Parts: sequence; structure tokens; C-alpha cells
Amino acid sequence: MTYLLALDQGTSSSRSIVFDPRGRIVAQAQQELPQIYPQPGWVEHDPMEIWRTQLATAQQALRQAGIGAADIRALGITNQRETTVLWNRATGAPLHHAIVWQDRRGEPSCAQLRSQGLEATIQAKTGLLVDAYFSATKLQWLLDNVPGARAQAERGELAFGTVDSWLIWQLTGGRRHVTDVSNASRTMLFNVRSNQWDDELLALLNIPRSLLPEVLPSSGDFGASDAGLLGAAIPIGGVAGDQQSALFGQACFKAGMAKNTYGTGCFMLMHTGANFQTSRNGLLTTSAAQPSSATQYALEGSVFVGGAVVQWLRDGLQAIRASSEVQALAESVPDSGGVMLVPAFTGLGAPYWNPDARGTITGLTRGSTLAHIARAALESIAYQSAALLSAMSRDAVANGGAPVSELRVDGGACVNDLLMQFQADLLGIPVVRPAVVETTALGAAYLAGLASGVYAGQDELTTLWQAERRFMPTLAREQAQALMARWEHAVAQAVLPA
Repeated sequence: MTYLLALDQGTSSSRSIVFDPRGRIVAQAQQELPQIYPQPGWVEHDPMEIWRTQLATAQQALRQAGIGAADIRALGITNQRETTVLWNRATGAPLHHAIVWQDRRGEPSCAQLRSQGLEATIQAKTGLLVDAYFSATKLQWLLDNVPGARAQAERGELAFGTVDSWLIWQLTGGRRHVTDVSNASRTMLFNVRSNQWDDELLALLNIPRSLLPEVLPSSGDFGASDAGLLGAAIPIGGVAGDQQSALFGQACFKAGMAKNTYGTGCFMLMHTGANFQTSRNGLLTTSAAQPSSATQYALEGSVFVGGAVVQWLRDGLQAIRASSEVQALAESVPDSGGVMLVPAFTGLGAPYWNPDARGTITGLTRGSTLAHIARAALESIAYQSAALLSAMSRDAVANGGAPVSELRVDGGACVNDLLMQFQADLLGIPVVRPAVVETTALGAAYLAGLASGVYAGQDELTTLWQAERRFMPTLAREQAQALMARWEHAVAQAVLPA
């Protein structure tokens, strides 16, 4: 048999999964990645730990599968996006810890760009809002604050990359400095219309072009791993940022198809085909995973606190001992008893974009219990996602398309049946859970399989995708709309007065 290996480098862990050609999991391994918090608002990773844990899980997954590297046709990489690594080209040594996507130290630079009236220009080129979330101001900070970094960069001695580029550099022994369009599109330096680094944006942020990796389609020749690492050289055939990879793994290849990943946060993407659409509803335009040089786009919205609200129930309120207990606690009451929980612990993401909002519980009565709060916490994930999908559908209709007709779901919290049923009830459309919920890694494997000839094309991948369960809406639309109105009222309470 021919196998595919997916490296899934995430924010909290590194994972490797071996898939068979039908997209079924053969073996997987995972290691936690330590988080570094130098000061409030700053989040870092050790790039060498990223590499060490990723390599170790790849070796472990092959051992568990009982196969060798020679049995792997190709490997794919998917990764936490926007996280920024700067390293020396000659030695391969990082100059500093990686600055993680959650890190906010680039905000003063973003505020300056906004004050210069550059938001519209940047959004028209990149599809992104001006925000410290993206890589550009993180890289600028490294150049300005690591002693000697800017001078070395000017001499062409340094390389910048998102996590995919860093891993490919390590895998290929420094022979390849490359990325794919989906990761490049998250830097705020890449023109997603022309699929090229943008000289005007580089000049605005004073970033030397010599730092940047070559940008390739998401499926293609990214080099091959050194034979000594895994036992034989393996071609690297697919690369995509985690959310675009999940969209691909869900076989959402056509305009109007959408997926939602329920993780620590929630990330919803809707494919828009070859059309660059600027959202009127607070969403981002991003490059979808592109199997060829043809441009493909998606609209994206982010919920900052999704599954993390369950962690808060566990660690903050100590309402449960383990996250797996939340469904039973929530199901011990028939509904939330009028309680609404808005988990704006770090502000609100799309479609609200209010960094000053704070977590709020409304509707408490003398009869409210921990079970009601747990149910409200779980439901808050669905409410936020419903607000996102509503914004996406409005954008789709405004651009001559149709509203989203079904939502494909993945990520850790999608295994919660109560949450998925409530999501379908709020949306009024089917919520579909696939047979393989590890769609982020699966997307990277599919991209590598296309490049290496395991698959003939995307039509074959469409036939491989299978639903495990369809959650059909059971709530009358008037009731769902009334619940959403109550949610929006609760969101208004979460915004602090100036």
C-alpha cells in the first residue's frame, strides 16, 4: 500500500498522522508544545522545540504504523498560521523565540498604519484587516528589537518564515526556503490577487525582500526530507495553513461550501472560488489552499473563545474535573434557564471585532445552577458560530451567490452531540460531521497525495469524503431567531462603556 504522512504543527501540540489512500487514519502521535509568556499580551514558542516535537511525532507515527519511510509516498504539512520565525541562513539557528499568532506586541505598529489611513489599501491587496494577529508587524518587531537583526537582514543573512517554512528548512537541511500561498496570505505582506509579495507593503514596514521565502501552490514540489531523519528521503508534496487545510480536507472545493473548526477558538471558512470578495460584515478574505497556480479564495471568520470556554468551566469555575464531563452536566437541565454566557475573555472576534468586550453572564435567577451555566457556556460556542455564518451568508448573497446550505464541522468539540444539534437548530441548515474529523491533517495529506499522483484530482477526493452524522434542525425558525436576538442583546451587555 501507499501511505501519506501529515505533519500537523499546532499552537499547543505537534502531531503526525499516517493515512492510507482512502484517507483513513493508520497511526498517529502527539506531543505537547510548551507555551512561553514573557509578559502580558506576549506569546512565544521555542522554534527548536517546534522542530524537535514535530520530528519526534513523525518518527513515532511511523513506528506505530509498523512501516518505514520508504512506504510513504509523500508528506504534507499543516501548521498554526501567522506565527513568525526568524533564523540565520548559514547556521539555521533562530535569532529569537517564535512570536505566536496570539501575540499582541505589534499593535502599536498597526495603530500607526491605521492612523496613516492605510487600512483600505492593505485590505484591497491582502484581504486582511490591519491587526497584530498577522505576521508582518511581528517580523518588524523582531528586526527592530533583536540586537543586530536588521543589519544582518540587510546583508541577506537571515530568513523569515511561518511555521511551515521553518519545518521545511529543517526537513531539507536548509536546501529549501519556501511557503505556500495559504500561509503567505496570512502575513499581511502578500498580494493575494497577484499571488506575489507586495513591494509597497514591504516598504511600508521596512522589511527586506531577501528575508522572504519562495511562494508555491499548496500542492507541488517543496523538496524532500533528508534521508537520515525518517529513514529515507520523503517528498514534501503539500503545504497549507491549518484552517485552509481543514477546508480542503472537508472537500469544500466549490464556492458556497463552508466548514467550521471547533477548537480552542472556532474558525469558519466559506470557499468563494476564483472570486476575491471583500466582506461587508467583518470577515477576512484569504487565499484558500491552491492545488495549482489558479487563485482560489475563502471568506474567514474567527471566534476567539470556542472550546476554551469549557477549559474555563474546568479551571476557572472548577465546575467540572475534566472537559469530557461538560456534556453530561449541560444535559442534566433541559435548557439554559434563560442564562446567556458571552465568553469575551479576550474581546470579541468576527463579526463583532470588539477588543474591549469582556466576558458576561446574563439572565441569572435564584434557580440558576452550575448546570445552567455549563449549558450556556456550551451554547455560546454555537451562538458565536451562528452569528459568523449569518455574516457569511449575507456576504455570499451580496456577491450574487446563495446562502450557505450546509455546514461541515470538525475539531475537538464537534464530537459533542448536544452542541452540534443546537448548532443545527440555530442555523436552520444541516450540520454535517465527517467520518474522519482530523480534517486539518487530512487536507495536508490530500494535497501531498495530489502532488505525488496518489489521487487523480479533486473529484476523486470528493468521493472519498464521507459523513458520519447529519444533525438536522428541529427548532422552528421563529424560535431560533428569538434565541439569536437574545444572544445579540447579551453581546451588547458585554461591551464596556467608554
